[in-house]
Amino acid sequence: MFYWVMKRIFLGPILKLLFRPWVKGLDNVPDSGAAILASNHLSFSDSIFLPLMVHRPVIFLAKSEYFTGKGLKGRLTALFFRLSNQLPMDRSGGAASEMSLQAGKDVLNSGGLLGIYPEGTRSPDARLYRGKVGVAKLALQTRVPVVPVAMIGTEKVQPIGKRLPTIRRIGLIFGQPLDFSRYYGMEDDRLIQRAVTDEIMYELMRLSGQEYVDEYAAVVKAQLAGKGPEPVHKIEVAEDATSDIAEDRDEPRSDGNGSAEKL
Repeated sequence: MFYWVMKRIFLGPILKLLFRPWVKGLDNVPDSGAAILASNHLSFSDSIFLPLMVHRPVIFLAKSEYFTGKGLKGRLTALFFRLSNQLPMDRSGGAASEMSLQAGKDVLNSGGLLGIYPEGTRSPDARLYRGKVGVAKLALQTRVPVVPVAMIGTEKVQPIGKRLPTIRRIGLIFGQPLDFSRYYGMEDDRLIQRAVTDEIMYELMRLSGQEYVDEYAAVVKAQLAGKGPEPVHKIEVAEDATSDIAEDRDEPRSDGNGSAEKL
Protein backbone atom coordinates (compact mmCIF):
# COMPACT_ATOMS: atom_id res chain seq x y z
CA MET A 1 0.00 0.00 0.00
CA PHE A 2 2.79 2.41 0.94
CA TYR A 3 4.59 1.61 -2.33
CA TRP A 4 1.50 2.30 -4.41
CA VAL A 5 0.58 5.51 -2.56
CA MET A 6 4.10 6.98 -2.84
CA LYS A 7 4.43 6.01 -6.50
CA ARG A 8 0.98 7.04 -7.70
CA ILE A 9 -0.07 9.88 -5.43
CA PHE A 10 2.79 11.60 -3.62
CA LEU A 11 6.40 11.08 -4.75
CA GLY A 12 5.81 9.82 -8.29
CA PRO A 13 3.89 12.77 -9.74
CA ILE A 14 6.33 15.28 -8.24
CA LEU A 15 9.39 13.50 -9.64
CA LYS A 16 7.82 13.19 -13.08
CA LEU A 17 7.00 16.89 -13.10
CA LEU A 18 10.49 17.97 -12.02
CA PHE A 19 12.70 15.58 -13.97
CA ARG A 20 10.44 14.92 -17.00
CA PRO A 21 11.85 11.41 -17.61
CA TRP A 22 11.66 10.14 -21.16
CA VAL A 23 11.24 6.42 -21.77
CA LYS A 24 11.80 4.12 -24.74
CA GLY A 25 10.85 0.46 -25.02
CA LEU A 26 8.67 0.26 -21.93
CA ASP A 27 6.51 -2.31 -23.73
CA ASN A 28 9.48 -4.69 -23.45
CA VAL A 29 8.62 -5.12 -19.77
CA PRO A 30 6.15 -8.02 -19.63
CA ASP A 31 2.65 -7.16 -18.43
CA SER A 32 2.64 -10.29 -16.30
CA GLY A 33 4.99 -13.05 -15.25
CA ALA A 34 8.47 -13.03 -13.80
CA ALA A 35 11.40 -11.13 -15.25
CA ILE A 36 14.69 -9.59 -14.18
CA LEU A 37 15.30 -5.90 -14.90
CA ALA A 38 19.09 -5.64 -15.24
CA SER A 39 20.23 -2.02 -15.24
CA ASN A 40 23.42 -0.05 -15.50
CA HIS A 41 24.08 1.94 -12.35
CA LEU A 42 25.07 5.60 -12.45
CA SER A 43 23.36 7.13 -9.44
CA PHE A 44 21.48 6.36 -6.25
CA SER A 45 18.46 7.88 -7.97
CA ASP A 46 18.40 4.95 -10.43
CA SER A 47 16.58 2.99 -7.75
CA ILE A 48 13.88 5.64 -7.69
CA PHE A 49 13.40 6.42 -11.37
CA LEU A 50 13.44 2.84 -12.64
CA PRO A 51 10.51 1.54 -10.55
CA LEU A 52 8.76 4.88 -10.97
CA MET A 53 8.44 4.41 -14.72
CA VAL A 54 7.50 0.72 -14.70
CA HIS A 55 3.78 0.07 -14.36
CA ARG A 56 4.34 -3.03 -12.20
CA PRO A 57 5.99 -3.13 -8.76
CA VAL A 58 9.75 -3.70 -8.93
CA ILE A 59 11.52 -5.37 -6.01
CA PHE A 60 15.21 -4.69 -5.42
CA LEU A 61 17.74 -6.52 -3.30
CA ALA A 62 19.51 -4.13 -0.93
CA LYS A 63 22.41 -4.83 1.40
CA SER A 64 21.24 -6.04 4.79
CA GLU A 65 22.96 -3.21 6.68
CA TYR A 66 20.07 -0.94 5.71
CA PHE A 67 17.70 -3.14 7.68
CA THR A 68 19.74 -3.45 10.87
CA GLY A 69 20.61 0.16 11.71
CA LYS A 70 20.53 1.34 15.32
CA GLY A 71 18.65 4.25 16.82
CA LEU A 72 15.76 6.22 15.37
CA LYS A 73 17.45 6.88 12.03
CA GLY A 74 18.33 3.22 11.62
CA ARG A 75 14.80 2.08 12.38
CA LEU A 76 13.30 4.66 10.01
CA THR A 77 15.71 3.62 7.26
CA ALA A 78 14.80 -0.03 7.72
CA LEU A 79 11.11 0.83 7.67
CA PHE A 80 11.47 2.85 4.47
CA PHE A 81 13.32 0.07 2.67
CA ARG A 82 10.82 -2.56 3.72
CA LEU A 83 7.81 -0.46 2.76
CA SER A 84 9.32 0.42 -0.62
CA ASN A 85 9.69 -3.18 -1.83
CA GLN A 86 13.33 -3.72 -0.85
CA LEU A 87 14.62 -7.06 0.39
CA PRO A 88 17.66 -7.47 2.65
CA MET A 89 20.65 -9.14 1.03
CA ASP A 90 23.24 -10.69 3.37
CA ARG A 91 26.63 -10.47 1.67
CA SER A 92 28.68 -12.32 4.28
CA GLY A 93 28.62 -15.57 2.34
CA GLY A 94 27.64 -19.08 3.38
CA ALA A 95 24.16 -20.00 4.53
CA ALA A 96 23.11 -16.39 5.19
CA SER A 97 23.84 -15.38 1.60
CA GLU A 98 22.12 -18.48 0.27
CA MET A 99 18.98 -17.49 2.16
CA SER A 100 19.18 -14.00 0.67
CA LEU A 101 19.58 -15.45 -2.80
CA GLN A 102 16.50 -17.53 -2.18
CA ALA A 103 14.56 -14.32 -1.44
CA GLY A 104 15.31 -13.10 -4.94
CA LYS A 105 14.34 -16.46 -6.39
CA ASP A 106 11.09 -16.37 -4.43
CA VAL A 107 10.21 -13.03 -6.04
CA LEU A 108 10.75 -14.50 -9.49
CA ASN A 109 9.07 -17.82 -8.73
CA SER A 110 6.00 -15.89 -7.60
CA GLY A 111 5.86 -14.04 -10.92
CA GLY A 112 7.36 -10.71 -9.81
CA LEU A 113 9.83 -8.24 -11.28
CA LEU A 114 13.28 -8.24 -9.67
CA GLY A 115 15.61 -5.28 -10.16
CA ILE A 116 19.36 -5.97 -10.28
CA TYR A 117 22.48 -3.91 -10.96
CA PRO A 118 24.95 -6.43 -12.45
CA GLU A 119 27.89 -4.10 -11.83
CA GLY A 120 27.23 -4.50 -8.10
CA THR A 121 27.91 -0.87 -7.26
CA ARG A 122 27.60 2.53 -8.89
CA SER A 123 30.00 3.43 -11.65
CA PRO A 124 32.67 5.81 -10.32
CA ASP A 125 33.04 7.65 -13.64
CA ALA A 126 29.89 7.00 -15.72
CA ARG A 127 31.54 4.16 -17.65
CA LEU A 128 30.05 0.65 -17.76
CA TYR A 129 31.95 -1.97 -15.79
CA ARG A 130 32.25 -5.75 -15.83
CA GLY A 131 29.12 -7.49 -14.59
CA LYS A 132 29.03 -9.99 -11.77
CA VAL A 133 27.52 -13.38 -12.45
CA GLY A 134 24.74 -13.27 -9.83
CA VAL A 135 22.28 -12.03 -12.43
CA ALA A 136 23.09 -15.03 -14.63
CA LYS A 137 22.66 -17.45 -11.73
CA LEU A 138 19.21 -16.12 -10.96
CA ALA A 139 18.10 -15.97 -14.59
CA LEU A 140 19.18 -19.54 -15.28
CA GLN A 141 17.96 -21.03 -12.02
CA THR A 142 14.50 -19.48 -12.30
CA ARG A 143 14.36 -19.63 -16.12
CA VAL A 144 13.07 -16.09 -16.58
CA PRO A 145 13.89 -13.47 -19.23
CA VAL A 146 16.23 -10.58 -18.54
CA VAL A 147 15.20 -7.09 -19.66
CA PRO A 148 18.26 -4.81 -20.00
CA VAL A 149 17.61 -1.25 -18.80
CA ALA A 150 19.81 1.72 -19.62
CA MET A 151 19.63 4.70 -17.29
CA ILE A 152 20.56 7.90 -19.13
CA GLY A 153 21.88 11.03 -17.42
CA THR A 154 21.15 10.07 -13.82
CA GLU A 155 24.80 10.55 -12.85
CA LYS A 156 24.34 14.24 -13.64
CA VAL A 157 21.26 14.43 -11.41
CA GLN A 158 22.98 13.00 -8.37
CA PRO A 159 26.71 12.26 -8.72
CA ILE A 160 28.51 10.28 -6.06
CA GLY A 161 29.04 12.51 -3.04
CA LYS A 162 26.34 14.99 -3.97
CA ARG A 163 23.82 15.54 -1.20
CA LEU A 164 20.99 17.18 -3.12
CA PRO A 165 19.89 16.32 -6.67
CA THR A 166 20.15 18.66 -9.63
CA ILE A 167 16.90 19.14 -11.49
CA ARG A 168 17.40 18.01 -15.10
CA ARG A 169 15.83 15.60 -17.52
CA ILE A 170 16.78 11.91 -17.44
CA GLY A 171 15.96 8.94 -19.62
CA LEU A 172 15.38 5.19 -19.52
CA ILE A 173 15.70 2.70 -22.36
CA PHE A 174 14.25 -0.78 -21.95
CA GLY A 175 15.77 -3.29 -24.34
CA GLN A 176 14.15 -6.42 -25.72
CA PRO A 177 13.98 -9.34 -23.25
CA LEU A 178 16.97 -11.65 -23.44
CA ASP A 179 16.15 -15.36 -23.64
CA PHE A 180 18.75 -17.73 -22.21
CA SER A 181 16.76 -20.94 -22.59
CA ARG A 182 19.60 -22.42 -24.64
CA TYR A 183 21.60 -22.60 -21.42
CA TYR A 184 18.94 -24.15 -19.19
CA GLY A 185 20.32 -27.12 -17.28
CA MET A 186 23.83 -25.61 -17.30
CA GLU A 187 23.30 -22.98 -14.59
CA ASP A 188 26.19 -24.30 -12.48
CA ASP A 189 28.70 -24.00 -15.29
CA ARG A 190 31.03 -21.10 -14.55
CA LEU A 191 31.70 -20.38 -18.22
CA ILE A 192 27.99 -20.30 -18.99
CA GLN A 193 27.38 -17.88 -16.13
CA ARG A 194 30.07 -15.58 -17.50
CA ALA A 195 28.73 -15.83 -21.06
CA VAL A 196 25.22 -14.90 -19.95
CA THR A 197 26.47 -12.00 -17.85
CA ASP A 198 28.65 -10.67 -20.67
CA GLU A 199 25.72 -10.81 -23.09
CA ILE A 200 23.65 -8.74 -20.66
CA MET A 201 26.48 -6.21 -20.26
CA TYR A 202 26.88 -5.96 -24.04
CA GLU A 203 23.20 -5.03 -24.38
CA LEU A 204 23.57 -2.44 -21.63
CA MET A 205 26.57 -0.97 -23.41
CA ARG A 206 24.68 -0.86 -26.71
CA LEU A 207 21.60 0.75 -25.20
CA SER A 208 23.37 3.26 -22.97
CA GLY A 209 26.22 4.24 -25.28
CA GLN A 210 28.63 3.98 -22.34
CA GLU A 211 32.28 3.10 -22.71
CA TYR A 212 32.84 -0.44 -21.43
CA VAL A 213 35.62 -1.30 -18.99
CA ASP A 214 36.46 -4.98 -18.50
CA GLU A 215 37.11 -4.51 -14.80
CA TYR A 216 34.95 -4.61 -11.68
CA ALA A 217 33.73 -1.21 -10.55
CA ALA A 218 34.46 -2.13 -6.94
CA VAL A 219 38.13 -2.70 -7.80
CA VAL A 220 38.38 0.66 -9.55
CA LYS A 221 36.75 2.37 -6.57
CA ALA A 222 39.29 0.74 -4.26
CA GLN A 223 42.12 1.93 -6.48
CA LEU A 224 40.75 5.46 -6.54
CA ALA A 225 40.56 5.36 -2.75
CA GLY A 226 44.23 4.42 -2.61
CA LYS A 227 43.62 0.86 -1.45
CA GLY A 228 45.18 -0.73 -4.50
CA PRO A 229 43.77 -3.50 -6.70
CA GLU A 230 42.17 -6.57 -5.19
CA PRO A 231 43.89 -9.90 -5.87
CA VAL A 232 42.31 -11.74 -8.79
CA HIS A 233 41.51 -14.81 -6.69
CA LYS A 234 39.69 -12.66 -4.15
CA ILE A 235 37.54 -11.09 -6.85
CA GLU A 236 36.65 -14.49 -8.28
CA VAL A 237 35.66 -15.80 -4.85
CA ALA A 238 33.56 -12.70 -4.24
CA GLU A 239 31.86 -13.16 -7.58
CA ASP A 240 30.95 -16.72 -6.64
CA ALA A 241 29.23 -15.47 -3.51
CA THR A 242 25.56 -14.57 -3.72
CA SER A 243 26.36 -11.05 -2.60
CA ASP A 244 26.95 -10.10 -6.21
CA ILE A 245 23.23 -9.88 -6.94
CA ALA A 246 22.56 -7.10 -4.46
CA GLU A 247 23.23 -3.51 -5.22
CA ASP A 248 25.98 -2.09 -3.03
CA ARG A 249 23.96 1.00 -2.18
CA ASP A 250 26.75 3.39 -1.35
CA GLU A 251 24.34 6.31 -1.20
CA PRO A 252 25.38 9.93 -1.63
CA ARG A 253 26.89 11.31 1.54
CA SER A 254 26.79 14.69 3.11
CA ASP A 255 30.56 15.05 3.22
CA GLY A 256 31.77 12.21 1.09
CA ASN A 257 32.23 10.02 4.16
CA GLY A 258 29.39 10.82 6.51
CA SER A 259 25.87 9.62 6.87
CA ALA A 260 23.87 8.71 3.79
CA GLU A 261 21.33 11.02 2.22
CA LYS A 262 18.44 9.95 0.02
CA LEU A 263 16.90 11.64 -2.98
